Amino acid sequence: MNTIKTLIINRFKIFSLLSISIALSMVLLMIRMKLTHSFFYLFLVWNLFLAVVPFAITTYLVSIPSLNKIGLIIWCSIWLLFLPNAPYIITDLLHLKIGSNHLLWLDVLVVTSFALNGLLIFSLSLLDMETLLNQYLKRKTTNFVVIFILFLCGFGVYLGRFLRYNSWEILQYPSNLFSDIFNIILQPNQHLEAWLFTFLFGAFLSIGFWMFKTLYKP
Repeated sequence: MNTIKTLIINRFKIFSLLSISIALSMVLLMIRMKLTHSFFYLFLVWNLFLAVVPFAITTYLVSIPSLNKIGLIIWCSIWLLFLPNAPYIITDLLHLKIGSNHLLWLDVLVVTSFALNGLLIFSLSLLDMETLLNQYLKRKTTNFVVIFILFLCGFGVYLGRFLRYNSWEILQYPSNLFSDIFNIILQPNQHLEAWLFTFLFGAFLSIGFWMFKTLYKP
């Protein structure tokens, strides 16, 4: 209980700002549903919930006084499995092309607000993980791992958006998932779009995280 209390006190500002930002996204979505009588973008709520999972994990981990390496590896694996869900929301902008032109500006606001929350949560969670890794690894090694994670997230978003895999399918259908992954890795010439998306999206996340890290003041 004391750990939770301390955590809330130390992160009150972050939690407050995130709550306000998420609340705005919800209000925009409800206005959109009221005006259009459509629940089309309701899936954004679920996507945002999945985006919060990795942040909840790292928030818990940084609140633990000491964590053994085995425990860290297990938690990091779970965290990494869910992490791509946060920047994944950016790709929901693709749904704008199948929507109507009526109140398109509102659709843009709704999707963008959710996407920005996803990016913010992503950056906060990755920053937490970087802090944790610095306790066990040299700073240069941590920097390399973080860059690798950023591009790995780009690949994860590709798997989710274009191959339609979910985070939990590594447990449900591991053979299908790993088969597609190996095909992409071993036959790059036949999957140029996958590699291009991974590189460009990874670069986008890397620059965004670098800017966030530079400007962020806890």
